[in-house]
Amino acid sequence: MNAGLIGSLVLLALIDSTSFGTLLIPIWMMLAPGRLHASRLLVFLGTVAVFYLVLGVALTAGAAALLDDIRPLLDTTPFQVVQLLLGIVLLVLAFRTGRKKEGAEPGRLMRWRERAMTGEGSSKALIALALTAVTLEAATMLPYLAAIGLLSAAELALPLTAAVLAGYCLVMILPALVLLGARIVAANAVQPLLVWVNGWMTRSAAETTGWILGIAGFLLASNAARELGLFDAIDTLSGAK
Repeated sequence: MNAGLIGSLVLLALIDSTSFGTLLIPIWMMLAPGRLHASRLLVFLGTVAVFYLVLGVALTAGAAALLDDIRPLLDTTPFQVVQLLLGIVLLVLAFRTGRKKEGAEPGRLMRWRERAMTGEGSSKALIALALTAVTLEAATMLPYLAAIGLLSAAELALPLTAAVLAGYCLVMILPALVLLGARIVAANAVQPLLVWVNGWMTRSAAETTGWILGIAGFLLASNAARELGLFDAIDTLSGAK
């Protein structure tokens, strides 16, 4: 592994750390009325991290073999056309998603939060909340999928890949852990920050999702257009004029 790969993975992990399940819900849980149950929040974050880790190892383990099998397909014109269309669809979805106005916080999620942090709900319910959160944000796991792609391209041994992914997942939940520690040590000082971050993330959730979808769509569409020679054709037409 080189410094460039490590830096890219850390950056992607920090982007992932600002997602719905890794930061917004933990902040909501810290803002719940009553005494803070730190252990329950740790169970939530641990579930999220383990879910990501297991998914990442499974995808990485199958990625190399799958890539060898489908590599001839990736170079075909039909596949590149499908990739171009998928990129365009993501760009359209990015525009539509970014324009959505945020509403109130989901009532069911808020009720789960109250039960989780007051101790009325079981650990199974808390784990179910974490799994529900990461499942709902599966469409925006693009930074994690990009990290898996980088690790697959690096052709690391599976144990080392698993260790790197474990470090990625730790960095991913680190901001929430730092906020939790600050909330325990200096609750009154941290409370305004939590309220502000919660409000900002709630207001900008749709816009952030739109940016993620837009970047992914642009990368897919531009790569397909380049492989199909569309840019060369445009240059030729421009030169002819």
